[in-house]
Amino acid sequence: MKKAYLLLLILQSWMGYAQHWKPSSSSVTFKIKHALGATADGSFKGLLGTILFDPNTLATANLKASIDANSIDTGVKIRDKALRSDEYFDVVKYPKISMTSVKIEKGAKENEYWGLFNLTIKKTTKNVRIPFTFSQNGATAQFKSTFQINRLEYEIGEKSALLGDIATVTITLNVQQ
Repeated sequence: MKKAYLLLLILQSWMGYAQHWKPSSSSVTFKIKHALGATADGSFKGLLGTILFDPNTLATANLKASIDANSIDTGVKIRDKALRSDEYFDVVKYPKISMTSVKIEKGAKENEYWGLFNLTIKKTTKNVRIPFTFSQNGATAQFKSTFQINRLEYEIGEKSALLGDIATVTITLNVQQ
């Protein structure tokens, strides 16, 4: 009984230092160079996440999120169908794109942070260093990030003269306690 009580006290004390956040809304968009200097834009929906983040205790931070790969939307139905195919995102076999923090560090400016994340797209997981901001207003907050990935490293399509290799991803995540 004493061990269980001690464990409960330790857990309560640990939980007191961490802030649990629940996603309330999100935006996940991407841009990639396309033929003749044009840009192809798109978005994903269905972000789910568990967020444990307190700017004062970064060692206990844990950010996990996933999106529904099938939700890809570029505004062009035939392009979306191609992107869902096994040549690109293969959404039947790999329905989720996920990221999990490994380490969070303070950035140079106020509200700026860097996270080392395991980013999984299809069958490939890579460590990606992602900058983000965190702005809190009482019981609500916002995480915001823009970063780049090389689509070829995740086997999203093949090398092409018509499609760039680098995609710029922007994530805005509104959360509440």
